[in-house]
Amino acid sequence: MTAEPSETINDLDDAAGIAPDHVPDLVPLTHPRDGVPDVVVDERTLMRAAEAIGSGTGPVGIDAERASGYRYGQRAYLVQIRREGAGTWLIDPIACPDLSPVGEAIGDAEWILHAATQDLPCLAEVGLRPQSLFDTELGGRLAGLPRVGLGAMVEHYLGLQLAKEHSAVDWSVRPLPEPWLLYAALDVEVLVDLRDAVAAELASQGKTAWAAEEFEHLLDFTGPEPRVDPWRRTTGMHKVRGRRGLAIVRELWLWRDRMAQERDTSPGRILPDAAISEIAVANQRATKPPRTVGSAEPRLARSVRRHQEAIIEVVAHALALPESDLPVLALPPSGPPPPKAWADRDPVAAARLARARELLGAISQELAVPVENLLTPDLLRRFLWDGPAAPTTTEVAEALVAMGARRWQTTITAPLISLTCSEHAPA
Repeated sequence: MTAEPSETINDLDDAAGIAPDHVPDLVPLTHPRDGVPDVVVDERTLMRAAEAIGSGTGPVGIDAERASGYRYGQRAYLVQIRREGAGTWLIDPIACPDLSPVGEAIGDAEWILHAATQDLPCLAEVGLRPQSLFDTELGGRLAGLPRVGLGAMVEHYLGLQLAKEHSAVDWSVRPLPEPWLLYAALDVEVLVDLRDAVAAELASQGKTAWAAEEFEHLLDFTGPEPRVDPWRRTTGMHKVRGRRGLAIVRELWLWRDRMAQERDTSPGRILPDAAISEIAVANQRATKPPRTVGSAEPRLARSVRRHQEAIIEVVAHALALPESDLPVLALPPSGPPPPKAWADRDPVAAARLARARELLGAISQELAVPVENLLTPDLLRRFLWDGPAAPTTTEVAEALVAMGARRWQTTITAPLISLTCSEHAPA
């Protein structure tokens, strides 16, 4: 599959050098410079792709497309790779589920990703793991950009406009439509130029070493920690009362999850969260199973009617559970209480938190780095709630590093936190 090139990066090599005070007319990037490649769907072509990518030079732009909202889980349904001298390759990881030959061909070359934490887990599932990486989105955050989506950053640094109308489509569809493939190829087309522009910005601001620490930290990222009782995050849970109501939510959530996994579909397409909460509220005080379940909202009613018998059976099971098998009303805390409760439970800690937020907010503005990138709010709260009464800067830094902070972060924040604790020492 090929397409005649229109405006390409080759025609716009001077775009990255535009002075910050000059706002150019954006140039739509409509076609990849080499056209749209065929999708790799067999092992022979995969090995050819690996050979070409291994023979290329410089860093490797990588992206993955998932089918969030359509399929169960976050697996990759298309992997895009571009490298100088190798061109762009679009690989179907469903047809070729083991991409480790490509990973071996890349070796220790730098990966370029945008929002790496979104793609690293699904790429690891198909055998792709970086030894070095550069995250353009995270780099943009450290550089102080107000908008760090790929399209916004490409506009800012390269003067190009990327179409994003296919970003939320069902990438599990086969065959993939050519307009989608064109979109996918363009996403990696810009990554090397964007990486260079972001790296130059970080260097000019003296933040190269900070970014290097962040990127090194990402190499160990395998995905978010599994949640305890994930069903407790069901939308509308605040309306559910009592352990029996929670049991109905739990049993419906688990039933839906099993069915979604079996059918490889998004759980919300089987039964929306709002329907689960509504059914739980309607039956939480019931003494016998309902004969019917329904919803006044048409969108929810269709899903409920479709699974009427199964839902009634699940609700009946939840109502029949002995008290000993009902979920507790709340899980034991795994960290500090919510900040709004600090003033009552520990006024000194509350004062420290308010002062620390003030100081970190000020340095965040001064350095043009979002405060959550200077130090995650969770780490700050954990230290101030559980930490020593009068810690030195070194003690603060070591404690934060043990909790996962990077050294560059503690160099900036530890003195401020130590100062905060000394200003608000316990009586």
